[in-house]
Amino acid sequence: MRESMEFDVVVVGAGPAGLSAACRLMQQAQDKDRELSVCVVEKGSEVGAHILSGAVIESRALDELFPDWQARGAPLNTAVTQDEVYLLSDAQQGRQLPNALVPKTMHNQGNYIVSLGNLCRWLAEQAEQLGVEVFPGFAAAEVLYHDDGSVKGIATGDMGITAEGKQGPNYMAGMELHAKYTLFAEGCRGHLGKQLISRFELDTDADAQHYAIGFKELWQVPAEQHQPGLVVHGTGWPLAGDSSGGFFLYHLENHEVVVGLIIDLNYTNPWLSTFDEFQRLKHHPVLAKHLAGGNRLSYGARAITKGGFNALPKMTFPGGLLIGCNAGTLNFSKIKGTHTAMKSGMLAAESVFEALTTDTDAPRELSSYADKFAQSWLYDELFRSRNFGPALHKFGPILGGAFNFVDQNLFAGKLPFTLHDTDADHSRMLPADQTTPIEYPKPDGELSFDKLSSVFISNTNHEENQPCHLQLTDPALPVGDNLKRFQEPAQRYCPAGVYEIIEETDGPRFQINAQNCIHCKTCDIKDPAQNITWVVPEGGGGPNYPNM
Repeated sequence: MRESMEFDVVVVGAGPAGLSAACRLMQQAQDKDRELSVCVVEKGSEVGAHILSGAVIESRALDELFPDWQARGAPLNTAVTQDEVYLLSDAQQGRQLPNALVPKTMHNQGNYIVSLGNLCRWLAEQAEQLGVEVFPGFAAAEVLYHDDGSVKGIATGDMGITAEGKQGPNYMAGMELHAKYTLFAEGCRGHLGKQLISRFELDTDADAQHYAIGFKELWQVPAEQHQPGLVVHGTGWPLAGDSSGGFFLYHLENHEVVVGLIIDLNYTNPWLSTFDEFQRLKHHPVLAKHLAGGNRLSYGARAITKGGFNALPKMTFPGGLLIGCNAGTLNFSKIKGTHTAMKSGMLAAESVFEALTTDTDAPRELSSYADKFAQSWLYDELFRSRNFGPALHKFGPILGGAFNFVDQNLFAGKLPFTLHDTDADHSRMLPADQTTPIEYPKPDGELSFDKLSSVFISNTNHEENQPCHLQLTDPALPVGDNLKRFQEPAQRYCPAGVYEIIEETDGPRFQINAQNCIHCKTCDIKDPAQNITWVVPEGGGGPNYPNM
């Protein structure tokens, strides 16, 4: 028997959506002089440890949540001072686009360059001051249900289970956290959110969800190269053929620069190595001039939910809600998801508080959330951007970019039709013998690096003697099918060297180096056989990102 604790609301995930929901709940409770118990569970060793984003953010949602955020010391220290957008034609050439030709959604005046991890650490402080209990290092491993099928809460994972599935000397049973309402804010491809979408058929009326993998490195550069507030975006090389995406480079405070590449996971070539595409990107003169002579401080990667408005699932079910990137609220046309995630959490908090104060039969389905969402600026913003991703997928970066310029700049996102992209990303992989292998240059140790040294500076760690959290439905399939058809692409789409094919005397063997996993979820998304399921390891495991 597991011990249990009772709360009014349990929030799974201490990201911008979950923490904003928790803060807004307690603000309402204080305004109405009502006692409310709210807890947030976070699988990272500390709040912010697993948070990875560019990030340029709009302060719109933060302005609503904490109008005095500047006086409270929110870490929005670098206002955007300059925007540059490039189209790279090859490894040496690139053209800066005039601002007049850039979709309005990509203009960043009035926005801030931040470490989203540090912003979440600050939000957690505000939540605790309001009375929220925040539990880092505890992974939500299981959804609990009432007899009538409604969500009862979650159970945290057991600690000290050995790789053989037995109780080790440090065994500690997980805890059940029961709530009248449970908010799932796990981020992109949350493993409990994935189960809830399936169980309650929440995506029945939605397009297929789409994803990208986003890479990020934090650098410290010479003072003479530092341009605080500069925002650089671009697309084109090194991505070629039907592979698409874009890069970013931002100058923060303290002589720090972040650089990254976003690769859409609908690419077809199994030879594509996401990690190596990012490493060679940094050698392009447009980016190299900002990094030359600098020192790489940290590395990370994370999947991004980018299907937008058309792919939004139903977010409510009896006893709970999906919020933030667990539902897919990112606005891809802005390359921003923080303000939208925060707003979704705030709307959820308002629906939950309303139900707690008016309904004695909780948990029920929060139908009021759909109304609040439809009447919000969040809905309007996502609706206006609904064609952005499908246009790029259907027409490519040049024609798709031209379409998006017309759609966003001339029609404000209100063209009288909607484009759709209904092919799941994993279904687009072509057999290896129908595609061209890609040769990647070796890293030079100055601008480009190898996977293992990169994983090292992500501070990733897992207890070695624990069950593998990367579960195969059919252990024979990677060698028996994926290797034969696709040359086992997990070796190349994984950004951390988790998956290997080991050649042995009796044939090839599929090896999973789960210790390396940086929790990006790409394998769960891109495996063409959908044979890999990512589940939470022991709480506290995974990367520990500083200032990311």
